[in-house]
Amino acid sequence: MTTTAQPPRSTEASPSIGLLGSYGGFNLGDEAILTCMLSCLRAHRPKARLVALSRNAEHTRAHHPTLDEVVDWEGVPQRQLLDVLSGLDLLVLGGGGILYDGEARRYLRLVAAAQARGVRTFAYAVGAGPLREAEDREAVRAVLSDMEEVVVRDEESHLVLEEAGLDRDIVVTADPALLLPPEPFTDQMMRQEGIPADAHRLVGMSVREPGRAAEKLDEGDYHALLADVADFLVRRLDAHVVFVPMERQDVHHAHGVLSRMTAPDRGRILHSVYSPGQVLGFMSHLDLVVGMRLHFLIFAALSGLPVLPLPYSGKVFDFARRLGAPALVGVAREQAGLLLAEVDRLWDEFPQRRGDFEERVQRLRGRAGETCTRLGAVLDALDLAAPAVAEPAEPGLHLLRPGTGTPT
Repeated sequence: MTTTAQPPRSTEASPSIGLLGSYGGFNLGDEAILTCMLSCLRAHRPKARLVALSRNAEHTRAHHPTLDEVVDWEGVPQRQLLDVLSGLDLLVLGGGGILYDGEARRYLRLVAAAQARGVRTFAYAVGAGPLREAEDREAVRAVLSDMEEVVVRDEESHLVLEEAGLDRDIVVTADPALLLPPEPFTDQMMRQEGIPADAHRLVGMSVREPGRAAEKLDEGDYHALLADVADFLVRRLDAHVVFVPMERQDVHHAHGVLSRMTAPDRGRILHSVYSPGQVLGFMSHLDLVVGMRLHFLIFAALSGLPVLPLPYSGKVFDFARRLGAPALVGVAREQAGLLLAEVDRLWDEFPQRRGDFEERVQRLRGRAGETCTRLGAVLDALDLAAPAVAEPAEPGLHLLRPGTGTPT
């Protein structure tokens, strides 16, 4: 059963709540997460003042009109950010994969500055890893230890934070985007994308840079391998293949795969800009998906489609495992036959597995709803009448060393 946010005990409260994440149109998954977080907050505190700290404030303002304020947090004076943080009652970090080498310290510097000003903080179904760099690991230990609650979206993130030395309770739920509502993807949109109305079947495909999924392949061989998969889908299912970019650079890799297909006339790439809800709506036109991007796979699972993940990171392994989908170790040129066999088996066996698959998706949606419920409990516990105030000894954005009051 799907977990829904319970209404707060008092809807009269109007706290000022900040949201910090990788917002700004860089990734459709992050935009989906922000959409769901805003829905959660409005359900619990309809009158709250919601402030997003975005990497592209103009984009966030245009695409999330329910926000009361949006500010850039990259390339702006520190004092401007400190003024924004000082006006908050709660800062929500996340969700999504933001705690990794080189980035964790940047986000957590802002969280630490908020904590130093008496602002309560909450980690909303974040993803973590890899975390190998000492500065990022120290930031995780120092800052997450002082949060009201740390909620992660998968078991791998839990293990990564523990391995980094975080000694506190960590709650595992699921990705917030599992609660995204679909928006229509119309027949007119299909025509504009050049997708044939008489296509016998449509297969969605998501490709990105290979990363750890194909470390031993150069880019050309990587594209050729995925082209083999696409051509097999064309032959096996009499299908057209539609490539769905989730980030801008995905278009380059989609073109690379399409150019190596023996049947490129049976392939299309979505070129227009769509909202996360519209991409989720597009899934209703598909029969099967093969892909790398986590939120592409989440959208497909929400739509009840057979899903073959092409892994590039632990978060995809974890999602495949929880979904009961094939969990491949990686992709290599010599494993093309194995990959095609998995596609073939998935298509043949899915009708018998559909019931179990749908139950797993509903359980994941319920876990995603738990994050919202937990955030609601933190909001209920806020003592807005007498907030704690503790100014740092020096101005600026500092991290505190664990167990001390000394800035790093």
